[in-house]
Amino acid sequence: MRSSRPLALLALPVAGLLLAGCAATPAEEEAAFTLYSGRDEDLVQPLIDAFTEETGIQVDVRYGNTPEMAALLLEEGDATPADVFLSQDAGALGALSDAELFATLPDDITGAVTPEFSSTDGSWVGVTGRARVVVYDGERLSADELPDSIDGYVTDEWRGRLGVAPTNASFQSFITALRVIEGEDAAEQWAEALSNNDPQIFESNVPILTAVNDGALEAGLINHYYWFRQAAEVGADNMRAQLKFLTPGDAGSIVNVTGAGLLSGAAENEDARAFIEYLVSQAGQGYFVNETFEYPLVPGIEAAEGLPALESLVTPDFDLSDLDSLQQSQELLSRVGLI
Repeated sequence: MRSSRPLALLALPVAGLLLAGCAATPAEEEAAFTLYSGRDEDLVQPLIDAFTEETGIQVDVRYGNTPEMAALLLEEGDATPADVFLSQDAGALGALSDAELFATLPDDITGAVTPEFSSTDGSWVGVTGRARVVVYDGERLSADELPDSIDGYVTDEWRGRLGVAPTNASFQSFITALRVIEGEDAAEQWAEALSNNDPQIFESNVPILTAVNDGALEAGLINHYYWFRQAAEVGADNMRAQLKFLTPGDAGSIVNVTGAGLLSGAAENEDARAFIEYLVSQAGQGYFVNETFEYPLVPGIEAAEGLPALESLVTPDFDLSDLDSLQQSQELLSRVGLI
């Protein structure tokens, strides 16, 4: 097995992260398995509660952002108390798979999902799809005024006008996709051009959406579902912010996935496997469709109304397993001064 090492650039000290994540629900001594979640508590805890109510299986959850949790798992290695990792993106899952920290999932779990949205070796399974989009101020701009390619957003015309979240896992996976699709040199040139173009820096997607919707920012790079969640709450007609989907095949339009992996030490933990199975069940997929507006990955389950067909957004000949070089993307972003 490869030696475990942290994703050093974004990792918190382990002790600090453990303290931050100790708000376990329910109490650890009652838990049947331990989940490390790289997804927000307000988003996934209702799903976990529904799983517990349906199965009686208790879950001890430790929350953090995906890069932090992936770094912690790499540092803990085989000694991790985690049984399942729920990730915001495929890149972190790939990095942990490369470190041989995952057990192979059974075919009835991996086979439930459309193959292009999961690992090629059964080490992790895709749970939902999220398209990268440009959110823009619909009162100041129209969709046809916006570039169709990510390259158009690092020109002089866009100086100081674009919001990004470089420490966010989905942005880092976009950078990884850019490296895979366009090559290392082109990706670094793009990131350097962005850094030199006075971007507005945010911690995550939600503040970018809020800033655009409030008229404080002209445009930003986010995942699609944040807009749809807010529009469901306030009404689409009341949204100043609007979405533009870039040209399919462009790195800025990548459809990434959330996903889950079973840690190698939990290979025989039936409760942990049951949770991953629940994520790709009709109940689990229905939760994400109805509550978070992410794309379901199980055939036969319809996406939320108003979303473009997932098939129309997929980048041809792009393998999500190639997003495993997360650390190199973080290093690139550090070199150009974005993190």
